[in-house]
Amino acid sequence: MSLSGKRNIGKMGTACLAGIAVIMMTACGGKGESDNNLIVVESKDEKTVNLFSPMEKTEADVENTARSAADKTVILAEEKLGVKVEYVTYTAEDYQDKTYDDVTLDRARNDMDDIYLLNPDTLRVLGEEGKLKDLSELDSAKNLRDVVKAANVIDGKLVAIPQEVVAYGLFVNKDMFDQYHLALPETPEEFLECCRVFQENGIETPVGANRWWLETFVLAQAYADLYNGGNTEAEIAALNSGESKYSDYMRPGFEFLKELIDKGYVDAEKALVSEAIEGEGEDFLAQKTPIVMAYWGAANTDTAYGNPDFEMQVIGFPTKRGQMPVMPMTGFGVGINAEHGEDAMEVLDVMLSDEALQIYAETNRVISPSKNVEVECIPALKPLNDKIQDNVYVLGSNAGMNVEQWGNTCLIVRDLLGGATVDECMAKFDKLQEEALNK
Repeated sequence: MSLSGKRNIGKMGTACLAGIAVIMMTACGGKGESDNNLIVVESKDEKTVNLFSPMEKTEADVENTARSAADKTVILAEEKLGVKVEYVTYTAEDYQDKTYDDVTLDRARNDMDDIYLLNPDTLRVLGEEGKLKDLSELDSAKNLRDVVKAANVIDGKLVAIPQEVVAYGLFVNKDMFDQYHLALPETPEEFLECCRVFQENGIETPVGANRWWLETFVLAQAYADLYNGGNTEAEIAALNSGESKYSDYMRPGFEFLKELIDKGYVDAEKALVSEAIEGEGEDFLAQKTPIVMAYWGAANTDTAYGNPDFEMQVIGFPTKRGQMPVMPMTGFGVGINAEHGEDAMEVLDVMLSDEALQIYAETNRVISPSKNVEVECIPALKPLNDKIQDNVYVLGSNAGMNVEQWGNTCLIVRDLLGGATVDECMAKFDKLQEEALNK
């Protein structure tokens, strides 16, 4: 799966692959040049499966020790099944024309590939359109954590499975918090107080932000009770029926973000044009900014935050229930009319087996979707991991909700950064809900 700078898909997609790169870059719409940027790596083998993703692999027959964790699982499938996986790869240098999601939708609707790496919003659209096979009968599906099933079941069908459970949290400079005698914040009020103290001590912008990930603050506060209050199914049913309003859930998080912006704790103008990590990473590593937000894998990656000159901790986002991880889901799906559908299902079953996921998790040091696979995390991630192991989290995407969450929230947060009022943002959620109810 996965979770990356100038090229959200390229640099990040390769680093975290199926999990985060794609999530971050596309769910909200990284932009691409054109279909001419698709590289098809052809093979002369008779038995092939076509895989579309942002991964980069140009010479399938050449041994390459630098291949990503996902590539290793592909190799395992190739060796076990005698099948050649041919990559169709989105590699646009910038995103002025088509997003990865745009291209994925087009290719899947036209049955152009066998396996697709899908972001939450694309996964939902294709699942609702009946364009994806049900993966629930795969042997590997029997080992999935409940959180993975909850996020990826549409109309009773498990339409996608990830190779990692992507978790977002707050990356904090613990040394700077200690310098000003601040405890790591649990609630929105405590977070605001920390920002006030930092700013009063000369740290002009305490929170480093970008145009992709501020929705994590909103989602954490919006759904902390829904996912941790013991009434999840009933609350989602009320949202889907229109009895409850998504905007009522979202409002506290948007009001919190508006306060951060109004008080100068977040630079809205900079965030609106900044790519993830590229916009705020330099200041965080230089200890000019004490707080940023990022995905689990960024803590393990030297090109992101994996080697800071200070004590870093990764904690959950502030909510009235305390620190809360946010977990969106990407996943691999198989086209309903895939040309090599049977082979594709077998390939995916190997790629998502406990054996393959152990390789993946040990390589990337991430949370596995399999309940049987555990990898010890680095000390910086322990606070976030402890919450997740205690089943304390908020889903950033849930196929059971009739309004897609991750991408829509990201886009509406951008409206807030651009000057929209909270009421205007809530009206957009109401419109999305009305459209979903009228389908």
